[in-house]
Amino acid sequence: MTNNIWWNDLQIHMVEWRRHLHRNPEVSFHEEKTSSFVAGMLESFGVEVKRHVGGHGVIGTLRGDEPGPVVMLRADMDALPIQDEKDVEYASQQAGAMHACGHDGHISILLGTALYFSRHKHEIKGEIRFLFQPAEELLPGGALKVIADGGLEGVDVIYGIHLWTPLPVGVAASTPGPMMAAADDFYIEIKGKGGHGGMPQSTVDSLVAGSALVMQLQTVVSRSVDPLRPAVLTIGTMQAGSAQNVIAELCKLTGTVRTFDEETRSVMKERVHTIVAQTGAIYGAETQLNYIMGYPPVVNDEQETARFFREAADVFGADSVQKSPMMMPAEDFAYYLQQIPGCFMFVGAGNPEKNAIYPHHHPKFDFDEDAMQNAVKLFIAMAKGYTAE
Repeated sequence: MTNNIWWNDLQIHMVEWRRHLHRNPEVSFHEEKTSSFVAGMLESFGVEVKRHVGGHGVIGTLRGDEPGPVVMLRADMDALPIQDEKDVEYASQQAGAMHACGHDGHISILLGTALYFSRHKHEIKGEIRFLFQPAEELLPGGALKVIADGGLEGVDVIYGIHLWTPLPVGVAASTPGPMMAAADDFYIEIKGKGGHGGMPQSTVDSLVAGSALVMQLQTVVSRSVDPLRPAVLTIGTMQAGSAQNVIAELCKLTGTVRTFDEETRSVMKERVHTIVAQTGAIYGAETQLNYIMGYPPVVNDEQETARFFREAADVFGADSVQKSPMMMPAEDFAYYLQQIPGCFMFVGAGNPEKNAIYPHHHPKFDFDEDAMQNAVKLFIAMAKGYTAE
């Protein structure tokens, strides 16, 4: 592919970029400086740049000398509203904001891939586009805005990589079909009639109604969903009451629903609506439900996932390539896969020796930076593999 000195130099650059981004995180829909940094780096490589795609998104384009397909590679750019608690020299300098999911690494990986292809344009047959997407972490997400802004026009295939600390560095994983869940949220208000704790006959106890509702909602998965189709319904919060001798007038519940196919997703939504309304009626309480449809499931294309297993075996070694289990976190990369074929891939980034042991979204999250070079090689292999056909 190229010599070791070049790769060592690239690794030095990627670590520098990643640590700069980690010190200067920007949360979803506010990635102005990050976007400017990315665009400036791409232009310095000689890459054609389109700014303000779907908000703060950036698309870089490189064209080969021969005609061919258009391959898009994607990285997400946003940080999370989390206070960085790591004791490292590159810790976040922005109070209450942190790259706690590896997006700083994703940006650096895609910049590294763009730099590689800018120096090896003779290896490109067709066109490679580098999509730096804003706002993956916050609904409605940046992917929909990128699509609405024409970001996928003319694209034949798309690949995305996520650094993944549950996997050790040196390992890669993906799976055909459903890989990551759809994530929908709900917010429920139950309004009863408050009163004296010693005179319940003159009240409508919203807390009792809420307690019953919590239990009833647990039957949605167990009794309304095909047991061969994975699904989760979790009540995350329950808030009611202010004193031990006062019957609560208002009870609030919030929760999340995770599914892997649209049929199950629809069943879950319908059953939650029905159970909320009918449980409220049984207890004589008024109910209000706000059910928010989040990201759809990530469903990998069968052919492109087969390509992943072939190419990753060359990059990582066959024994270090795994079939990923289906998992409940969500990703707005799903929207791209609804439009065009593609594959979402995990690259292992965990390493206890470098304190890369904390889960994603944790205040002490970090990853082994050596994983970035592995990810660049995988992106290159996937892009070249597709254009070679």
